[in-house]
Amino acid sequence: MHENPAKPRHRVAVLWLAPIVGFDATIPSLLFGQAGDENGEPLYDVTTCAVEPGPIASTSDYQFVAAAGPEALAAADTVVIPGTRLEPVRTEGIMPGAVARALSTIRPGTRMVSICTGAFVLAATGLLDGRRATTHWRYAEDFRRLFPKVDLDESVLFVDDGDVLTSAGLAAGIDLCLHMIRSDHGAAVANRTARHCVVPPWREGGQAQFIEHHVPASDDRSTAATRAWASANLTEPLTVTQLAAHARMSSRTFSRRFREETGVSPGVWVRERRVDRARELLESGTLPVDVVAERAGLGTADNLRHHLRRGLGMSPSSYRKTFAG
Repeated sequence: MHENPAKPRHRVAVLWLAPIVGFDATIPSLLFGQAGDENGEPLYDVTTCAVEPGPIASTSDYQFVAAAGPEALAAADTVVIPGTRLEPVRTEGIMPGAVARALSTIRPGTRMVSICTGAFVLAATGLLDGRRATTHWRYAEDFRRLFPKVDLDESVLFVDDGDVLTSAGLAAGIDLCLHMIRSDHGAAVANRTARHCVVPPWREGGQAQFIEHHVPASDDRSTAATRAWASANLTEPLTVTQLAAHARMSSRTFSRRFREETGVSPGVWVRERRVDRARELLESGTLPVDVVAERAGLGTADNLRHHLRRGLGMSPSSYRKTFAG
């Protein structure tokens, strides 16, 4: 009797294009390289690659040397393009021939991902035409000018459009990689990865909170303490009135300040935290679905089913079967 061979690990190729944003370049290898199962076995094989051999200039005062050449792209299940100032993509929206030839070797169905201004590269291939995407907010105007067919949303941290995913500037690449790990292997794996990297499993709100167009008045108080309290009391009603009372603000001031700090309304934020809690409960135990819904603050099993199907396209039982353990 023969044992079934181990399932091959998901192959991630990280394409470094000079001059590369150094911070972005290291994110995929760190996050995917750290993701492991409950026994510590790696879940991804990560390879850095370049179009041409030799040192790769960065936007800082150091260089990179990739582990492989463009042949790694053809073998990849996911290709990640970190931020870059590659010419003439960034100024004219035109792809250099060598890069275009390398990208043409990628297999159909490969998951394509960009971090920060790597979205310019994906857009130059036409891959983002008619799709929603994001990039660093500072370069949104340039992006729209070069790629008017892309539905750009610079207010979010990342956009998941199925087989094509884009993240906002710099550290938003961490948010996107954790999201992908969570989608591939569940919240427990993503949370372990986040703890190792000493970053939050998710960040609230979007890129809008970092755009230089608003400075809160100095006498505005933060809603952070109330958000922490709400996260620990998800079975409470958590209406805007109740949240505002906890923060000792008027409902109007609280709602405005909450959106400034998180990028979403209090109602959306509470719902997202409740769904996150439900996902954790589904993954970590065998509680009946109605009990999970109650403990997550979603009330009924039907309400939980509704939110999981809307957000993930899965029923609670399917989600548990996929990610539990």
